[in-house]
Amino acid sequence: MQFKFAHNNFNVLDLDKSLKFYEEALGLKEKRRKEAADGSFILVYLGDGQTSHLLELTWLRDRTEPYNLGENEFHLAFEVDDYEAAHAKHAKMGCICYENPAMGIYFITDPDNYWLEIVPAKK
Repeated sequence: MQFKFAHNNFNVLDLDKSLKFYEEALGLKEKRRKEAADGSFILVYLGDGQTSHLLELTWLRDRTEPYNLGENEFHLAFEVDDYEAAHAKHAKMGCICYENPAMGIYFITDPDNYWLEIVPAKK
């Protein structure tokens, strides 16, 4: 028996705002979506166009309050080929929430305050 990663899920309050953020900040594009017949939820799967891993954004119609992310000790990591350009872009967007220059990484937050780690490509 073998397992492989399929996707990660983040629940979001404003689907359109989140879709715009993920495309602008990370270049993720919608690969597919599922909408409940009664309109109670929408699932949107985003991909990077390079790997098979997907990020599932779940929007729930009846959810109005922000999600409790606890101490937010979980995150997704993204490797980028031009670290300096990515950092400049994210700084301009105002979404950098934490930097660790000694490790050569930084984190950005999405509209729902999920943390996303940005790491330079290994050379």
